[in-house]
Amino acid sequence: MSKEEVLIGSIDQGTTSTRFIIYDKQARPIGSHQVEFTQFYPQAGWVEHDPMEIVESVRVCITKAIDKATAEGHNVDGGLKAIGLTNQRETTVVWSKSTGCPLHKAIVWMDVRTTSICRKLEKELQGGRTHFVDTCGLPISTYFSAMKLLWLMENVEAVKEAVEKMDALFGTIDTWLIWNLTGGINGGLHVTDVSNASRTMLMNLKTLEWDKPTLETLGIPSEMLPKIVSNSEVIGKISTGWPITGIPIAGCLGDQHAAMVGQACRKGEAKSTYGTGAFILLNTGEEAIQSNHGLLSTVAFKLGPDAPANYALEGSIAIAGAAVQWLRDSLGIIKSASEIEDLALQVDSTGGVYFVPAFNGLFAPWWRDDARGVCIGITRFTNKSHIARAVLESMCFQVKDVLDSMHKDAGEKGEVKNEKGEFLLRVDGGATVNNLLMQIQADLLGSPVIRPADIETTALGAAYAAGLAVGVWTEDEIFASGHKTDKATFFRPLLVEELRKKKVDSWCKAVSRTFDLADLSL
Repeated sequence: MSKEEVLIGSIDQGTTSTRFIIYDKQARPIGSHQVEFTQFYPQAGWVEHDPMEIVESVRVCITKAIDKATAEGHNVDGGLKAIGLTNQRETTVVWSKSTGCPLHKAIVWMDVRTTSICRKLEKELQGGRTHFVDTCGLPISTYFSAMKLLWLMENVEAVKEAVEKMDALFGTIDTWLIWNLTGGINGGLHVTDVSNASRTMLMNLKTLEWDKPTLETLGIPSEMLPKIVSNSEVIGKISTGWPITGIPIAGCLGDQHAAMVGQACRKGEAKSTYGTGAFILLNTGEEAIQSNHGLLSTVAFKLGPDAPANYALEGSIAIAGAAVQWLRDSLGIIKSASEIEDLALQVDSTGGVYFVPAFNGLFAPWWRDDARGVCIGITRFTNKSHIARAVLESMCFQVKDVLDSMHKDAGEKGEVKNEKGEFLLRVDGGATVNNLLMQIQADLLGSPVIRPADIETTALGAAYAAGLAVGVWTEDEIFASGHKTDKATFFRPLLVEELRKKKVDSWCKAVSRTFDLADLSL
């Protein structure tokens, strides 16, 4: 191996696991390690993480990935030029500036404990649920960080006291990790990036700064908020006490935004990431489009302090791969997530079964936190293969709902089509290894799905952003990469149009059955 090797590291901190991947100059992974961490469910609808466990998971992943790459003959110490970071969005941490200790467990993005706060604000504020949409692009929802922060400020004594003493720091997971990586209580940097900030409800989409009227309305002190930076710039250097020291942290993006960069989504192009949830983003260029069909307006990426921001329409689906985990962990129908494909292939249809995984309500385009999961159409004929197939279909139906809304909002001018007039959906994330899932997706969309050779585009996007900031790659090189489809897999629709329409009608009927079920008696 040459001593002149150029390497970029990527921390990928997800909802259930943390990874560290090291890439070479050709953007090929040469060493990686992944660690799962604990999910806490203190009450129905509540989901928490231990912030300290997440920090430790990053430490372990960096150490093990470097060991693996070094064992393969790579000169990581000499070659590592920068680190990128990508993270689960919206998940909220408040910690003490003086001690560095979290003041409560992190409240995860899918947690719904803030329902009563949301209802109260909707009644009090003139614009109701959409009061802040013009400013931040987001409706009032349990999903976003501001509501979680309000809950912590109202319900946790340690947080109340720290806020009064001006000792409280707020951040999403990127902020918490960067603060720890750059020194913690010894000069750690308190920053976030535009993509993560755009998911808090507190950032003005036009100015890309914290919105003072919103902070005043909600009673959130600006002193506890991090500085907002772009997605691609040298933020700071990793401090002593970590497996690597002095390496620049040069890229930071929320996971879905990182996947857009990893998929090289230009204006008019969309990607869908299938993880715990599913997230579909359409790059709308330098214009933030307001949705009339239940989608969110958000920042796509801003690749440098002086670069223009690209915006996106987003449809967020709370439960995708998590439904497969539920089949495995709660029902015991499968022993591992990978078994679902073979189980579902034992039947050629769901046998009329429709499953809607509204475990904690429904996100886009419905926005119904009173929804709960249903499985309908069950007969004596139904077996576990039908249910497994219905779970896979539920993921694809939800993505179709979002894409239908995107087509309406963006219109013909807002989308890029191929020479055959087809809209291509780029897909990534762990669940996309499932070929049946991808074929079902193409069938229900009635348009092709394209899966890249490397489906872990989230980590790759963070690496690209970091490499761009330190001159390893140019923007042209990054965006050319997404249009090399020689190693990609295409899934083309095989379902006849008449059956597709019938299935979609049945799905909509099933969704309507989930509404107004939050108060069912125990």
